[in-house]
Amino acid sequence: MKKILIAPFVGLVALFLVATAPQAQQPQAQQYGEKGDTELAKAVSGAKVSLVKGLAASAREGKPISAKFELEHGVLQLSVYTAKGGKFSEVIVDHTTGKEAKVEPITGGEDLTAAKAQNDVMAKATRSLAAATETAVKANRGFRAVSVMPALKDGHPIADVTLVKGDEWTTVSEKLE
Repeated sequence: MKKILIAPFVGLVALFLVATAPQAQQPQAQQYGEKGDTELAKAVSGAKVSLVKGLAASAREGKPISAKFELEHGVLQLSVYTAKGGKFSEVIVDHTTGKEAKVEPITGGEDLTAAKAQNDVMAKATRSLAAATETAVKANRGFRAVSVMPALKDGHPIADVTLVKGDEWTTVSEKLE
């Protein structure tokens, strides 16, 4: 009879441990393109510097090949990937002043893979990411640009511009040629 009572007890203990175990931590940096992220939308609406100005501020480090606002450890940052002389950098632009805050070389991992792919697309572009972003913002009054990422569509370079207004998100494609 004792063996019968032990099995349900062990099951209840296991269930309790699973239910009270800490949940897996989310990555600290927000992933690009998370729709409906009210925290990011609110932070971007308070940024004094636009994505276009961030692109311009990063240009002295190289050609901007992508840009995005993101939450890093709960703090808004404006990250721009640049390419220069076969090397890649991540430029963090201060979203309150528009000045370059930090530059880090991109030397490996997923960031390097993404930078190379973005650079390959931008090599085919005749139009800048800043120009494409400005066009997208003008066509969508009241929206702010959150990110701009180059891509190929039917062999032609485009910029996917993600925009937000309040809690409404949209992504539009602009030609880069």
